[in-house]
Amino acid sequence: MNVVLRRLRADEEEAWRALSMRRYADDMIENAGLEEGAARRKADEDFARALPDGIATAGHAVFAVETEGGERVGHAWLADRELQPGRRVGFVYEIYLEKEQRGKGYGRAAMRALEAEAEELGLRRVELNVFGGNDVARALYRSLGYREVAVYMGKDLA
Repeated sequence: MNVVLRRLRADEEEAWRALSMRRYADDMIENAGLEEGAARRKADEDFARALPDGIATAGHAVFAVETEGGERVGHAWLADRELQPGRRVGFVYEIYLEKEQRGKGYGRAAMRALEAEAEELGLRRVELNVFGGNDVARALYRSLGYREVAVYMGKDLA
């Protein structure tokens, strides 16, 4: 199973951004315990900080994930980030597949394609964040050789 990563066009940005921000906020509500208003505000702030120039922001690439036949099955967002002085990585902000396209190998293929993009940028490491409740994604990443380097835990007492 192969996919093609195609840079998102300017006319696709608004729809991508709305979906991506909504999904991010929903994940924070479901998996991080944020209330809806706080999650929506944080999504707005995080996107504004990460992409001040939208998809034209230097160091960031937002892709449509397509089959080799040109069918769009999702999208992905990769950035060249310096996490510490002198330590640059390819950072996967997002990988998303349409519900009906999940379980077909497109996620694995998209991650491999993102890794190839990072290598083309001269990066030797890819990192990402994933919410603890996203067991399917965590299993995919582990199967691709990613290992958890930090785990944030919590417990409700009442």
